[in-house]
Amino acid sequence: MTITQRRPGKVGSLAAQRRRSSLNAWIFVSPFVLTFGVFGLIPLVSSLVMSFTDLKARDIRNPLNVDFVGFDNFVTVLTDETFQRALLNTLIFVAIGVPTTLFIALVLAVMLNSVGPRLATFFRVGYYTPVITTIVAVAIVWRIMYQNTGVFNTILGWFGVTGPNWLSDPNTALLAITIMAIWRNIGVSMVIFLAGLQGIPSDVHEAAALDGVNAAQKFFRITIPLMMPTILLNAILVTTGHMQFFDEPFVMTEGGPLDSTTSVALQVYNQFKYGNYSVGAAGAYVLFALIGILAIVQFRFFRQRT
Repeated sequence: MTITQRRPGKVGSLAAQRRRSSLNAWIFVSPFVLTFGVFGLIPLVSSLVMSFTDLKARDIRNPLNVDFVGFDNFVTVLTDETFQRALLNTLIFVAIGVPTTLFIALVLAVMLNSVGPRLATFFRVGYYTPVITTIVAVAIVWRIMYQNTGVFNTILGWFGVTGPNWLSDPNTALLAITIMAIWRNIGVSMVIFLAGLQGIPSDVHEAAALDGVNAAQKFFRITIPLMMPTILLNAILVTTGHMQFFDEPFVMTEGGPLDSTTSVALQVYNQFKYGNYSVGAAGAYVLFALIGILAIVQFRFFRQRT
């Protein structure tokens, strides 16, 4: 018998071991598969089918009366003035919130990376606390701060400036919510940036210092290029979260005044609340498509710089 030949019994035992290993693996992952299938995949497929029908609240008891309407719901969503305003609000929120959040989070991460571990831990906990604080508590505090006699208008009054009625003025309501969202979401991005900074080998910076590279050159020519994968991750996470922003306008303004803070997610919620299930499902998939497009653009943008 040559070296490459194997006994039939040994081959059969190896195959049986592989089958047992595969069975054990499926047993361990089956809870996740079942949970995802019941609460994730089935609702996802159902909502996609729903978006091509005329399903409303009154049809829940008689689902066989639902008719297929093709892309009519998507046309309704895209031509609705309220949805267009919500889309504009969302894009403004993203355009202001995402770069500001990433910039402040990166600056804070660089600062914390240069201090001692105990002090860094203290500030890291402080910056991350707003993330784990319930949005209701945060909204109540910020609504008080935005009142005419609140903190912001009081500070403006010190300089002789009459502060606006932040949440009741259509011109300032979205900006006020954006500021609160930036403050609340900095902690997550900062922690991710800090992990990326700590993952850069120290010998790289030591070699650059020996070559006479100053701090600014070291940051822009070494730290930023090595941080590009982390920046990409943060950009996608923050953009996805901001595109779906719902809690802030829902709790603080309910989309007002005059729909100035209505987001796409809030508009989708309102459609479901009013019983327009098919239109709401179509709006959700429009939002899904927009998030996917932005993610592809970000991947290509950062890939050219890595």
